[in-house]
Amino acid sequence: MTEMDGLSDSPKTGKKVLMSPIYLSPGNRKVVVFGGGKVALRKCLHFEGFHIKVIAKDILPELRSIADEVVEAEIDPDSASRYMEGADIVIAATSVHSLNDSIRDVSLSKGIMTNSAHGGGDVLIPSVLKRPGYSITVSSEGRVPAFPPYVIKALDGFLDPSYDSMLDLLMRIRPVIREKIPTQPERAKFLADVLDDQDVWALLRENRDDEAFEKVMREGGLQ
Repeated sequence: MTEMDGLSDSPKTGKKVLMSPIYLSPGNRKVVVFGGGKVALRKCLHFEGFHIKVIAKDILPELRSIADEVVEAEIDPDSASRYMEGADIVIAATSVHSLNDSIRDVSLSKGIMTNSAHGGGDVLIPSVLKRPGYSITVSSEGRVPAFPPYVIKALDGFLDPSYDSMLDLLMRIRPVIREKIPTQPERAKFLADVLDDQDVWALLRENRDDEAFEKVMREGGLQ
């Protein structure tokens, strides 16, 4: 996999394959981060809830405040290996390209999932738009790092508060249709029809959430 194309060769077919998007629960997973600057901080913020261990000679105060473990040490390819013990994910986020490459190669050789600030790892960190009830991630799979933040910014402007209201409405409806609509395909179609109902969207955009709920209940025969 290269920094530019974000693709790897399939061992079965030899063809280029896309990376697989996935949400990963923190659980008891350990993230080992090499580097103590702004890049390391940004990457650590993405892994909130994980056990984070940071190794660097100089470490930003903000990074210290979110890390579970901090090791103040000079980093070199030989010493980096021992700090990876027990890691589920390794992040190479120093300011030195060649050092990040070395850390990445050592980590990958150990079979550890790896992200590198200078590319070539098997984990990419996407740009994220977080809302109270849902999140959206965007990645160019390493092709053009400037593209995902631009898309996220555009989506942030497009997804007005009515989308949050629609999610709340669907969550309010689900217990009712589980009780009154017998099969999963029928329930899925019911929710899809609600999502396609422009009159419901109009009520939500006017902050008339209860009226939207009553409309769905009445027209869906759920009252």
